[in-house]
Amino acid sequence: MNTFLIYSKKCWVDAKFVEATLHIHENKILNIFFTKHKIENIPFLDYENLIIMPGIIDAHVHINEPGRTHWEGFDTATKAAALGGVTTLIEMPLNANPVTTNVKAFDIKKQATKNKLHVNCGFYGGVIPGNTNDIEPLLKAGVFGIKGFLTHSGIDEFPNISKSDLEKIGPTLAKYEAPLLLHCEFGESEKINPKSYKDYVSSRPEEWELNAIKIALEIQEKYNTKVHIVHLATAKGLKLTNTRKKQTNKLTVETCPHYLYFNAEDIPDASPIYKCAPPIRDKENNDLLWKGLLNNEFDFLGSDHSPAPPEIKKLEEGNLFEAWGGIAGLQFTLPVLWTAGLKKGLTLEKLIPLLTTNPAKFLGLENTKGELKKGFDADITVWSNDEEFKVTENIIAHKHKATPYANHTLKGKIIHTFVNGIQVVKNSELKTFNAGKLLLKK
Repeated sequence: MNTFLIYSKKCWVDAKFVEATLHIHENKILNIFFTKHKIENIPFLDYENLIIMPGIIDAHVHINEPGRTHWEGFDTATKAAALGGVTTLIEMPLNANPVTTNVKAFDIKKQATKNKLHVNCGFYGGVIPGNTNDIEPLLKAGVFGIKGFLTHSGIDEFPNISKSDLEKIGPTLAKYEAPLLLHCEFGESEKINPKSYKDYVSSRPEEWELNAIKIALEIQEKYNTKVHIVHLATAKGLKLTNTRKKQTNKLTVETCPHYLYFNAEDIPDASPIYKCAPPIRDKENNDLLWKGLLNNEFDFLGSDHSPAPPEIKKLEEGNLFEAWGGIAGLQFTLPVLWTAGLKKGLTLEKLIPLLTTNPAKFLGLENTKGELKKGFDADITVWSNDEEFKVTENIIAHKHKATPYANHTLKGKIIHTFVNGIQVVKNSELKTFNAGKLLLKK
């Protein structure tokens, strides 16, 4: 079905909901009719009152292939993405092995995607101590940015960097206008009761984030380079970033669904399923993150999907300090945000750009993705904002089914997903495979 029509009374076009029919031809949106428009001999998909919007772009995903495919892998991750209405994702340079810190490793990773991409996938490169000379070749090879950690990443092959490492690559990043994505935590950890969630949060205090954000902002200002703060967890950080944003348009900030959905008071001890870094903080902080989101202080939202096998997540032992720090949630970003947001006054008009237009702009894809527009790629998500569903093991497409969202009832069900004009998900089930494309930054 290379040519077909999609209709709904609720199409998200030009930043508003309108009645429209999308004419899809090959892998593009050929035309948009602002009415119910049928054409003889062309299949017509009538989605009535379902929301039709651009496919979700998740600019922060860990897939772990090659080398740690027992953690996740491109096949399961991109199936989960499609079921969650995500049509494009950008994959982090860790936790694959080899880590993507040079072109040779990047080539190995691209090869590992073969016949496994059910949605579109691009990549970041990584900065570690000693790979300064690899940054320019990685950018030329098509990575969408360079990721670094200011504290231990959790895997030894991807050691953290110092401010001097960032100063070495600042001019190169500025030359290519490539974003530097920083995990902003900086400090020394004190391990106390390994099963106490409160102690785990105390071991990674807000000051860690604030210290690292200050370093990030100094680098941004000194080299006039693009800097992106990933997974901001402390609302106090917004004061720093908002101040700097008044002086530059080269600073962006994201947060993640788990920081907006959960809060520390509700997390039981000995439950590493909730462990991530920075940690999920208290309800007061959660409320302030929402205030910031509703006030346009975040540029976009990313899942930071970072799964691990149950034994590495220490689910049985309950040791929060030894467990892998990462949340599995790629498949549920939209319903998690919508469910939590409804209690906070979140509107679809506010939410949709944070998952589509804004990440497209950040990635330099704003001329092909992130909007329903004539000539754009036919990456489309169709969902019901009213329908509820329960997160049960049998619907989870991630390799490992452990997720903090298990058994939660969420509002907002993905019904159909189109990737490059191909219907990958139909009636909330996978229908077609390998519709995704490998994306390289031009």
